[in-house]
Amino acid sequence: MSTRYKIRQKLISIGDDFWIENQQGGKVFKVDGKALRLRKTLEFEDAKGRKLARIRERILAIKDTMVIEDAHGRDIATVKKALIAPLRDKWNVNVKGGEDLVVQGNILDLEYSIKQGRRKVAEVSKKWFTITDTYGVDIAEGQNDILILAVAIAIDMMAHDEA
Repeated sequence: MSTRYKIRQKLISIGDDFWIENQQGGKVFKVDGKALRLRKTLEFEDAKGRKLARIRERILAIKDTMVIEDAHGRDIATVKKALIAPLRDKWNVNVKGGEDLVVQGNILDLEYSIKQGRRKVAEVSKKWFTITDTYGVDIAEGQNDILILAVAIAIDMMAHDEA
């Protein structure tokens, strides 16, 4: 059994707050865009306002890089665009203390999968929603939902920053 979340794409901008909803439309996670920072920063909170994670841009990186931190400020993952990606976009996610993730597909059109080795752990797609600025993140059971959602949002921010 997987869990599907709904994210409104146009709301992902620094300085804006937005909610990630579950399949039933319930507000599950709040993402707080910190506007007064030198680098892009988003903070994940639960519905009660408890900090769960932070996504921040790594300054002076050779290529696009975002770091995902846990609630205590420790790095848990680094998201980087692959240098060479024939035919499809490819992003690498270095997970501290865990198996790395590879993100491949059509990032700009929000149709891609997140894999751990050969196993698909999540899928990102707009096709599940009729609202054009909304996409879903379908996460396999047993995964770290916060990490997967943070990866999807970090990639969305970096990919649409270039466009």
